[in-house]
Amino acid sequence: QVQLVESGGGLVQAGGSLRLSCAASGRTFSSYAMGWFRQAPGKEREFVATISLSGGNTYSADSVKGRFTISRDVGQKTLYLQMNSLKPEDTAVYYCAAAFRVAPLSTVLAAARNYDYWGQGTQVTVSS
Repeated sequence: QVQLVESGGGLVQAGGSLRLSCAASGRTFSSYAMGWFRQAPGKEREFVATISLSGGNTYSADSVKGRFTISRDVGQKTLYLQMNSLKPEDTAVYYCAAAFRVAPLSTVLAAARNYDYWGQGTQVTVSS
């Protein structure tokens, strides 16, 4: 029902910025909660940020608070992740995901297992 395609990754120096985009297609896009996750080599996939259906409420991991901002444009069916003050430890493949019929609770939305659809991922590399 939902297809997700990420873009915007690349190589950036520490302290720099990148803006990731996730284009969504398919029916009932507005009925899905969406989020960003990342996975570094040798590590498990971890939660980055999530946003409510309306875009009015967001949650983010402690490691990125104050640096990353998640947003969505429902009309354009696009999810964004603005990443500022990037650090080498932010290096990972970033994935956008969509969850259908999930409780709007941080504990639920922060768990990858609760998401139904995933993009292919986009590589973000931050050099020292």
